[in-house]
Amino acid sequence: MKLSEVKNALTQLENVTFLRPDGEPVPAHFHVTEVGLITKRFIDCGGTIREESVVNFQLWTADDFDHRLSTEKLKAIIELSEKKLGLDEDFEVEVEYQMDTIGRFGLEFNGESFLLEVIQTDCLAKDKCGIIPPVLPVIKVGSVSQSNCAPGSGCC
Repeated sequence: MKLSEVKNALTQLENVTFLRPDGEPVPAHFHVTEVGLITKRFIDCGGTIREESVVNFQLWTADDFDHRLSTEKLKAIIELSEKKLGLDEDFEVEVEYQMDTIGRFGLEFNGESFLLEVIQTDCLAKDKCGIIPPVLPVIKVGSVSQSNCAPGSGCC
């Protein structure tokens, strides 16, 4: 979910609620303790240098049971963050939330609540590290098509 979509969703809500991946709500007295810009520069297993940036919301639940984050307050926090951190509305939003350990989640919206979505790891260079065999050309032999790979090689 992009930051612009979060801001738009907030205009539709009376209360800010987040649901964990198991469907349980984040306690209503949570705080957004940080809004950050996280930029990661890395090299994948295929040798390609990459960079990605996301907006990060950190949710925290304290013993302040009377606390409730209003939509207006969250909008103000986001606007201040955009101004001070130079956030781009097209950046994806991720959420940090303490469960067994600090979890990192994607974010979706179902029309009523924000949903913490499980993020999966992935190989970004499957074609270079052998996860996906290279696509081999098809050779026409007479009227029969054959792929250009050896029998028993595992690519057929």
